[in-house]
Amino acid sequence: MDTTYWGRVFGVMLFKDNITKENLLKYYVKNEANSIYRKGIEELKSRGYSIKAIVCDGRRGLIQSFENIPVQMCQFHQAAIVRRYITKNPRMPAAIELKEITALMKQTDRESFEGALNEWYDRWKPFLNERTINEKTGRSFYTHKRLRSAYRSLRTNLKWLFTWYDNIELSIPNTTNAIDGHFADLKNKLRNHNGLSTERKRKFIDEFLKA
Repeated sequence: MDTTYWGRVFGVMLFKDNITKENLLKYYVKNEANSIYRKGIEELKSRGYSIKAIVCDGRRGLIQSFENIPVQMCQFHQAAIVRRYITKNPRMPAAIELKEITALMKQTDRESFEGALNEWYDRWKPFLNERTINEKTGRSFYTHKRLRSAYRSLRTNLKWLFTWYDNIELSIPNTTNAIDGHFADLKNKLRNHNGLSTERKRKFIDEFLKA
C-alpha cells in the first residue's frame, strides 16, 4: 500500500494484491494519514480478504499500527531516507561506507546486514560522537548530525526491514515497487492530459486502475 500525489492536496492511496496484481481498494486523499491506511485494511477484511502481510513505507507510526500482521517496510524507501541525510554522493569515508552497507540491504539477510551495520557503528562511534561548540552560545552539538540521523533511521527501522526474511514462507516483497511502477505509469499517462479538471482526473484514474 502506498500513496501518490498531484500537487499538495490531491492524492490516491492504493491497496494492491501482490499475488494477483489486482488493485483492491483506493481512496482519494488530501494527506497520507495513518488512520486512512488502517481504515483500508479494515475495509478489505470486511470484504472477506485475508491479510497475510503488509508492505508499506516508513511513515512514523504506520508500521506499528497493525497487530498480528507481519509488516515489511519498503527497503527502497529506507534507502531514500538514508540518501536524503547523507546525499547521493557522500564524501566522508564514514558516510560512503554507510551508503555501501545500505545498498547491501536488498541482497542480503537480516543477520548479515545487522552484522555489517554493527561493525560500521563500532568503527565510527568516536567520529559520530564528535561535538562542535557554538561560539555564541557556548553550547555544543553533534558535528555529524545528518550521518547520525541516517544511522539511527536504519537502526530504528531494522525490525521491519527484513520481515520478508523472517516470514520467508509468505513470499513477501521487500519493496513497494509494484505499486510505485504503477503510479509512475499513471503519472506519465496523465501528463499527456494536462489541464484536466479534478473530476475528469478522477475518472481517468478510475479507468486506469481498473484496467
